[in-house]
Amino acid sequence: MPSDTLVQEPAARPPDAAAPPPGIISVQGLSKTYAGGFQALKNVDLEIRRGEIFALLGPNGAGKTTLISAICGLINPTTGRILADGHDVVRDFRAARKKIGLVPQEISIDMFETVWATVSFSRGVFGKPPDPAHIEKVLKDLSLWDKKDAKLLALSGGMKRRVMIAKALSHEPQILFLDEPTAGVDVELRRGMWDMVRGLRASGVTIILTTHYIEEAEEMADRVGVIDKGQIILVEEKTALMKKLGKKQLSLELVEPLARLPEALAGYDLGLENDGRRLVYAFDTQGERTGVTRLLRDLDALGLRFTDMDTKQSSLEEIFVSLVRKTP
Repeated sequence: MPSDTLVQEPAARPPDAAAPPPGIISVQGLSKTYAGGFQALKNVDLEIRRGEIFALLGPNGAGKTTLISAICGLINPTTGRILADGHDVVRDFRAARKKIGLVPQEISIDMFETVWATVSFSRGVFGKPPDPAHIEKVLKDLSLWDKKDAKLLALSGGMKRRVMIAKALSHEPQILFLDEPTAGVDVELRRGMWDMVRGLRASGVTIILTTHYIEEAEEMADRVGVIDKGQIILVEEKTALMKKLGKKQLSLELVEPLARLPEALAGYDLGLENDGRRLVYAFDTQGERTGVTRLLRDLDALGLRFTDMDTKQSSLEEIFVSLVRKTP
């Protein structure tokens, strides 16, 4: 072969061709501005991993519902691109939407229909053929089987919310959005729904959860994303987030109560509780030194004795509040 023969390079990918997404959901440069000028989302980038439970947290008006609506194709973004299992939610809406089940905040169902008819009809809306065995399994998994012939009007609020979840699962989606799924649900039923969600994740369904109940995210999520003022301000593994941003508290039950903190302890982040009988020390777990050993030595030097000692990690709620307060 002549030395000057050119080797043809592989054809470049067309600029509008979709690169394989790293996750089951890929959000790139997403913004949404409404007609009145309000910008609900600002250049959001987000990757949701296949098979995870992802908790999206944020205060009221932060943009959670707008983000979910855009991913589900219910509103068109002003700018940006969204892929659901490789399908563009704008250009290939039907294929993308078939991959997604959505449980919205508001209960919107025909109250005069039966549970069975409501869930079966929802499956047909997505072009799926009838499958009574699948509908039966969904209703049994959600403890709705004994209510299959009941009209929705006769169900409790918690049962109606379960019907909403059954509707979302009727077409066998790979992605499930739960927008405040346990709002108004009693604690016992809420824990039952947590078990159901874990079971769905075990079957391969990716769960995206928004919630006002921080303990829900703390209990269930693999990763946590925080949105505020239309921007994603943090995405982190839940355990890593709590380790990185959480503080620990050391509580000491004193033998004799203190009226005030001694001046010799002014250099510590200390507080008095329980009418001066409990001394509370907050320290950073990521610091080079926690200061606990030095504090105990100084307490001994002052003659302050204690009967019990306990440590507590910051909760996800405390971390969330501190993050949102820092947002400009």
